[in-house]
Amino acid sequence: MSGKVQGAFSRLWGGKRAADQPAVETETPAAVEADALQTVADSAALTAPEEAAPVKTSWFTRLKQGLGKTSTKLTDGITGLFTKKKLEAATLDDLEDLLIEADLGIATAEKIIATLRKGRFEKDISADDVRAVLKTEVEDVLRPVAKPLVIDSKQKPHVILMVGVNGTGKTTTIGKLAAQFRAEGKKVMMAAGDTFRAAAIEQLRIWGERTGAEVVSGATGADAAGLVYDAFSRAKDAGVDILLVDTAGRLQNKEGLMEELSKVVRVLRKIDATAPHDVLLVLDATTGQNALSQVEVFRERAGVTGLVMTKLDGTARGGILVAISAKHKLPVHAIGVGESVDDLQPFDAGEFAQAIAGS
Repeated sequence: MSGKVQGAFSRLWGGKRAADQPAVETETPAAVEADALQTVADSAALTAPEEAAPVKTSWFTRLKQGLGKTSTKLTDGITGLFTKKKLEAATLDDLEDLLIEADLGIATAEKIIATLRKGRFEKDISADDVRAVLKTEVEDVLRPVAKPLVIDSKQKPHVILMVGVNGTGKTTTIGKLAAQFRAEGKKVMMAAGDTFRAAAIEQLRIWGERTGAEVVSGATGADAAGLVYDAFSRAKDAGVDILLVDTAGRLQNKEGLMEELSKVVRVLRKIDATAPHDVLLVLDATTGQNALSQVEVFRERAGVTGLVMTKLDGTARGGILVAISAKHKLPVHAIGVGESVDDLQPFDAGEFAQAIAGS
């Protein structure tokens, strides 16, 4: 791993910058098959012999490529509306619709429209002018939430609880974090708290073998809270720096499963009243507006402290991160635009705004 990549990881994770048994969630045969196929693919990728690494493009280039669908949707629409003519009320209405359809959120769309109306109404304006305003306003929304995840070295272990619905890439994100922390020389343990899915347990075991991080796991269907309690106790005894806790992917409207998540939090606090020290919600950018409701429920039930957004490279709905930030103002620690370890990177408001505005 290059020094440049390790430096980026250090800035993000090193802190150099500032009880009833729940019902098992039913999965369709298609979902089970897809999950199994993904696990096979993940396993093959993780266990394949190392080959000479190809020359990779810069992170910003990958970010622009990843947000290409979102950016194209916006810039093409803006170009179609503004061809060096006066800014009129009807055009502003159309632009507001375009911004909302791109999942930027009503609040951000209204702010952009207000800025244009105040400074450029009834004046000549170009598509480039509008994109410049878009970039500035999006960056203003995102800058306050672009914060690194600070690891407290006084906490041994620093417990990071990972939550989210099925399919967001939560377990894979845990593996990537473990690899990044291990690259910094930290002692890492992973707890396979998603006891409902054998695939998730196996996936963490593979990441553990690859990174040299210990994995605490149990049988499929085992009590998740009990397993997490055991992992936390072992991590304290072993002087582990960071304990990454996986949890079962659950829909935010499944009360039994959400209660099981609350139980995991209560069990952690029996050992350490300050744990978990971070609760990271992993969001899938392709879900669009549904991600907003996920933030609301997981924040209430699990005390979410920060966000990681994945799959920005596969959606035209990347603007949803702006809407979430404007409404909830939770720290955004990292974003993912690909499958490799270094495709999960620190969130930078300026780079994101520039990429989404197509500039």
